[in-house]
Amino acid sequence: MDLDTTQTSRSRLLFAGKTLFAKNGYEKTSTSAIAREAGTSESQLVRYFSGKAGLLEAIFNESWKPLNEAIGKIVSEASDSKEAISGVLSVLTKSFGKDHDLAFLFLFEGRRIRGDGHEVLLSAGFVQFSELLGKLIQRGQSDGTFGSQFNLVALTSALMGAAEGMIRDRVTTERTGNPAPFNDEDIRKIFSAILAAF
Repeated sequence: MDLDTTQTSRSRLLFAGKTLFAKNGYEKTSTSAIAREAGTSESQLVRYFSGKAGLLEAIFNESWKPLNEAIGKIVSEASDSKEAISGVLSVLTKSFGKDHDLAFLFLFEGRRIRGDGHEVLLSAGFVQFSELLGKLIQRGQSDGTFGSQFNLVALTSALMGAAEGMIRDRVTTERTGNPAPFNDEDIRKIFSAILAAF
């Protein structure tokens, strides 16, 4: 099989997996359905990704890569930590607004327990993103942008939870066929008010 055919088959599996996982959920999506949707075989899915969990991990990692690159650029150009974190939120809301399937997967399947009930899937991209956010808050506490009285891990969790909660509620409403209850600008305004409190 030549490289172009290999890449096409792999890309089709990634796209089919993302679409079906977002539509039906990880647990209810079979490898045979993914292969059928991609126009290939289950053996190809196993060859490239070692199975369904490997496919989901690849979807996350390949999706996080351009996001983390864009986020890195925003962070390097920001004048302080709060501006950087606001820019990070902007990148995420724009990306998720363009790709609702990706937003659904990140928000609903990204950190769910898998397999025997003991494995939590954390993609490398998410880990990198979380570490970056923690470093931004730590830098902000050092330079006075954020109050040093706040626990770093708790503050990181609170900011991520606030952003995820707003984006999740919007995605959920849109998936039921209803209009979005608020837009990116509403999310940014509320998140900026939360940031200002710290």
